[in-house]
Amino acid sequence: MVFGQEGGNHLPITLDSMGYNPDQEKVSRPEGYHAYHWLQTSQGEGIIHFENKKLTLAEGSGVLLLPGISHRYEALSAEPWCTYYLTFGGSSARQILDSLGMNANSYYRWESEAPLPLMLKEMLDRHDAAEDMFSLGASTDAYRFLLTLSKYGHLHNNTSISRNVDKVQPLLKWMDGHYGDPDIGLHDLAVQLDVSGRYLNSLFLQTFGLSPYAYFVRLRIRKSKELLVSQPDLTVKAISQQVGFRDVSHFVATFRKQSGTTPDQFRRLH
Repeated sequence: MVFGQEGGNHLPITLDSMGYNPDQEKVSRPEGYHAYHWLQTSQGEGIIHFENKKLTLAEGSGVLLLPGISHRYEALSAEPWCTYYLTFGGSSARQILDSLGMNANSYYRWESEAPLPLMLKEMLDRHDAAEDMFSLGASTDAYRFLLTLSKYGHLHNNTSISRNVDKVQPLLKWMDGHYGDPDIGLHDLAVQLDVSGRYLNSLFLQTFGLSPYAYFVRLRIRKSKELLVSQPDLTVKAISQQVGFRDVSHFVATFRKQSGTTPDQFRRLH
């Protein structure tokens, strides 16, 4: 979706384009893009090259590129790479990004509970359903998105951290297939990368601010939320067992600590 700039040039932020690609094609821009460019993964994985960096864009991550920055990106495998994008400019875009500490080429990650995964979809749906002749709503949405990104996005610009993300990708994929096994411990996680438990702890703390096991537990809670919504006939006890908890009371306590509600309350809300 491309937004016209007529009547919008005076706005602090003008939305240049916004959209969703269910099967992201390969893109190469040696001269960069003329506006600020945000790209995030909805599903699958891609790889992006800029500033002599090579970063994996998995679900729960995205990049913000400044105007004129040479870059290229493509899917990481034969599986579809689904992406959302947002490009913007405006009379005060640079000052706004400066005030948010975001006026640099940046790589972000966020937790599954953050509102970022659905925010661009909601923006697209809203603007598909409304006539916004002066781009006022689009400008407001772009500003709100940047505020949300600054609040929930974990900035990872350090090259070593970016490399760490690539290092742990095989383990993250393995976790996604084994979260239902209650017997998995730190040793089992470390074995997947052929490293020591101490090194794996250090790697995860530096990369995500969490221990590997805490990350694994968060994955289990996220999977339980999917089951609570998609499988209304499953009991909370059955779901707790499917996501790797032996004791349902431990599951409920962990769920409440991470989500602020019980599993039953979450199910009713959604």
